[in-house]
Amino acid sequence: MTQTPIESIRDVRAHLAEVVERADRDDQPTVITRRGKEVAAVVSIDVLRKYQQWEEREMNRIIDERMANRAPAVPIEDVMRETLERSE
Repeated sequence: MTQTPIESIRDVRAHLAEVVERADRDDQPTVITRRGKEVAAVVSIDVLRKYQQWEEREMNRIIDERMANRAPAVPIEDVMRETLERSE
């Protein structure tokens, strides 16, 4: 497995087309930092869509679990937070 490139936003600006091409052609994401903190990533559209599908499946699964248990209603924000916590 190759190391994910980590670059500052300033560096990415200088060669954005190359970063996008790496994500699209090579399926290699690039993590973007601002003041040394990781803040974003450039990923292929396929990776983004797979993540969105996974997130939707997880939310539906949690909703199904809650409905099967007949527990009191849970706000959708709590379901989304729980989905994200399970992915960490």
